[in-house]
Amino acid sequence: MTPPPRVVITAAAAELLEQLMDRHGPVMFHQSGGCCDGSSPMCYPQGDFLVGDRDVLLGVLDVGDGVPVWISGPQFATWKHTQLVIDVVPGRGGGFSLEAPEGMRFLSRGRAFSDSENALLDAAPVISGSDYERGQRPPSRGPVVAEAADACSVPARRAGHVPR
Repeated sequence: MTPPPRVVITAAAAELLEQLMDRHGPVMFHQSGGCCDGSSPMCYPQGDFLVGDRDVLLGVLDVGDGVPVWISGPQFATWKHTQLVIDVVPGRGGGFSLEAPEGMRFLSRGRAFSDSENALLDAAPVISGSDYERGQRPPSRGPVVAEAADACSVPARRAGHVPR
């Protein structure tokens, strides 16, 4: 079995991303670790953000020619059990992120992986910034999903069932 993608993007976010790529050329994301822009996925022209040797490639989104999504190594250790869902909402994006002037902002949502998904992911090697520099690429791309609920589904509650 193949591991699930560590990152997906909603159709609405993919549409905005395609508009940004038409204007700015190839782009990339880096999942911010906090500080000035909170925990927003920051969108940059490819090459404007220097990926560190220990940054981790969450995946390449299946938008345009592919959009890499990076996260810092220490933050990956915290998020590795969660699928990142890149969505878009009205508002002002992070100061350095390309969508800032568009009246929309990219937003990270998450879905916890199941035990079986985590087992598959644990068996798959991650690609670091230095690995990527040497030409390593993921075997597949992170798909576009209709909306965040498609990736972040919550199990239905049964009548009288109290979650533990």
